[in-house]
Amino acid sequence: MQRAISRTIVLSLAVMGFGVTLTYGQTKKTLPAPTEKRVIYLENVDAKAEIAEALANAAKTHRRVILVFGGNWCYDCHVLDTAFRSSEIAPIVNKGFIVVHVNIGEYNKNLDLADKYDVPLKKGVPASAVLESDGTLLYSQKHGEFESARSMSKEEVLAFLEKWKPAVRSGN
Repeated sequence: MQRAISRTIVLSLAVMGFGVTLTYGQTKKTLPAPTEKRVIYLENVDAKAEIAEALANAAKTHRRVILVFGGNWCYDCHVLDTAFRSSEIAPIVNKGFIVVHVNIGEYNKNLDLADKYDVPLKKGVPASAVLESDGTLLYSQKHGEFESARSMSKEEVLAFLEKWKPAVRSGN
């Protein structure tokens, strides 16, 4: 009887250990770290003009515009940029969107644009807004969704892009 109880305990511990291994083996894989130092947010660019140009281009190419507010000092901004340029994500970004990086400096630039597009920068950066090609605001981050891009998975980024990509037009 004691031997049966011991076997049951050992078997239960083995099964629990296997379950823990499976659980940890299925943890989400986060976005890769940037491998190069890039200047994403240009210093002397007129962000309003860039957005206007992106909207005009988006209207011609049937895409949407993603505004990504941040700064070159922001590690998570670099992680998100690297993800957007990755081989798995770039085709969706390039097909459905035009990305405009809006430089917020040290939280002292383009704050009027963050307000205009209802992006609360106090929740962290990168922060985004998605615009229809006519300039209509479709989405703005309210809770710092990309603020910890380093903790996100490519599946989460892809889900965001899939949700906000333009509808397929008939005849295309």
